[in-house]
Amino acid sequence: MNQKTGWLFVVLLTVLAGCASLTTPTDPGATANRPRVALVLGGGAARGFAHVGVIRALEQEKIPIDLIVGTSVGSLIGALYAHELNSFELEWTAFSLEKDDLLDYTFMSAGMGPIKGERLEAFVNKKIPVVNIESLKIPFAAVATDLNRGTRVVLDRGPLARAIRASCAIPGVFQPVEHQGRLLVDGGTVDNLPVAVARDKGADIVIAVDISQNVTNYNITNLVDVTLQAVHIMFSENVSQRRRDADVLISPAVGSVAMMDFTQKKRVMQAGMEAGQQAAPAIRAAMEAWQAKNGRLNAAR
Repeated sequence: MNQKTGWLFVVLLTVLAGCASLTTPTDPGATANRPRVALVLGGGAARGFAHVGVIRALEQEKIPIDLIVGTSVGSLIGALYAHELNSFELEWTAFSLEKDDLLDYTFMSAGMGPIKGERLEAFVNKKIPVVNIESLKIPFAAVATDLNRGTRVVLDRGPLARAIRASCAIPGVFQPVEHQGRLLVDGGTVDNLPVAVARDKGADIVIAVDISQNVTNYNITNLVDVTLQAVHIMFSENVSQRRRDADVLISPAVGSVAMMDFTQKKRVMQAGMEAGQQAAPAIRAAMEAWQAKNGRLNAAR
């Protein structure tokens, strides 16, 4: 394939992906005759590349997404998609993403965490050129934790990049984030799979993607490793009930991937795509069941 043909091929893929994204209705009126579908993306650091594959599969299967709720890395991937509505662009961004794009280690002021988080916030500002959450094309919420009160905080308006930075601020690794009068850390501390948030926001069908399974890790050699492993265990434990509350649960086979392993992006995305494709019949069945029930209720009126 020569260079000109290669460029034409890339352009064609982009156009086709853009056309596919148009099947995702964001107009509230578009849900009048079908359920409002929410996609809930859980935390799991580098395992979050699986979310990209899941979104790609749902887009290809023409399954609508009317609301996205994300915790930690789920908030980052969710916001990227809520802005572009294009899984091809999302995948391109994910493939180019490296740890150095997100992690700014500092040992001069590491009292509350060795990673400042400013680089992550700058990355979001660069990739998503909107200031506030309300400007995204799909309704979106990032989940964080109030470090002082130990409560869940739902960030669904105001500065987008700061909200994602707060949602991703793994305690003991990232420094806490001051935002909207609170000191915030990673939402996975209290709610790593925020199904209830999606319900509270009016979702009829909740598709939840859990990437926290299998916490086994024998490669623990330093303080950051210890902290990450402890956090991973905590995240995994707090999703047990929430997994049951989803209408459709998607669990990509990424259990052997460490939280900070950015070397297996392709494999993790592929696992997400396969899991999304496998879940498509269950999602359609849930939507059809809702429509049948809703039709009977309307007829009874």
